[in-house]
Amino acid sequence: MRVALVHDWLTGMRGGEKVFELLCDRFPDADVFTLFHRPGAVSAPIERHRITTSWLQQFPGASRHYRRYLPLFPSAIERFDLRGYDFIVSSSHCVAKSVIPASGTRHLCYCHSPMRYAWDQFEAYFGADRVGAVRSRFVYRPIMTRLAKWDARTATRVHRFIANSRHVAGRIARYYNRRASVVYPPVDTAFYRPAAAAPENHFLIVSALVPYKRIDLAIEACRRAGARLRIVGDGPERQRLERLAGADVTFLGAVSDETIRDEYRRAQAVILPGEEDFGIVPVEAQACGRPVVAYGRGGALETVVDGDTGVLFQELTLESISAALNRVSALRIDAGRVRAHAEQFSREQHMQRMRETIDETLAAPAGTVW
Repeated sequence: MRVALVHDWLTGMRGGEKVFELLCDRFPDADVFTLFHRPGAVSAPIERHRITTSWLQQFPGASRHYRRYLPLFPSAIERFDLRGYDFIVSSSHCVAKSVIPASGTRHLCYCHSPMRYAWDQFEAYFGADRVGAVRSRFVYRPIMTRLAKWDARTATRVHRFIANSRHVAGRIARYYNRRASVVYPPVDTAFYRPAAAAPENHFLIVSALVPYKRIDLAIEACRRAGARLRIVGDGPERQRLERLAGADVTFLGAVSDETIRDEYRRAQAVILPGEEDFGIVPVEAQACGRPVVAYGRGGALETVVDGDTGVLFQELTLESISAALNRVSALRIDAGRVRAHAEQFSREQHMQRMRETIDETLAAPAGTVW
């Protein structure tokens, strides 16, 4: 059986790439197709595959500044020639799910999210406060409207959807009018474990530095609370966030998994200030026995137990986040119980559910659509 694996872009190892890594392990002889690839930016299990990139890879600065070519993504993903493959598995948060399968080829999509900026988070990416009122209304709004229509139309190219959370399954139903099985992403709970040392008196954020993460609110909330904050991660928002931050905020940039584990263990609590589709960071933090302060929407409702493994705040306001920071500081945390909660999202649980779903999909009669 010839298998093609499709991922939006391979420019770093985040949550989506960790799911894709296990797909690469599951299908060691598969060919990989992606819009952009920065060699060395992803793990060895991915890199050892034959990787085919789109024609956009040849554009100036493509592997680092790929977001500027967003209007061209539909054309690029549709140009991949997938004739001769029996099975396609796409890992999609943007356009990967819109590859064109050949007649008779089954297409299973692990959907991390329907593309946020085209559907329900336009303002976070392209609002007037981000790009200016004129560009927001007359440039980006028409582009995103066309992209959303295309995204909905091309959902018919998928025979079966897997969602990474019940929250994303709801978005797939709303925007694509399709149902989806739920398989939570893998968290390496064997690697992320508690340490014997007591935590220190500061908060931590581990995140890509992009607008919808709302890290700016967390910075200001920590300032008001007089609390120190450490931020792991990089992205296009870094310079703006550094201008907002004071002396009590430390930007660590991109660091190793070992360093991230150490940061989790040392933190009083980990903050998740934006709405996440699932959010692997809160589960990694809890696997290390540390509580999480999270916005009470999206995937956090499935991964954080309010008052037990962390605190959920209900409004994206400084007052709400500040109150949550005070509340988590007063909680009596049982690190063992926090850890036990995280273990239901382990790599082993993910791989078992994926095996079952893939086997069921392949065993179904040709042409079956879920």
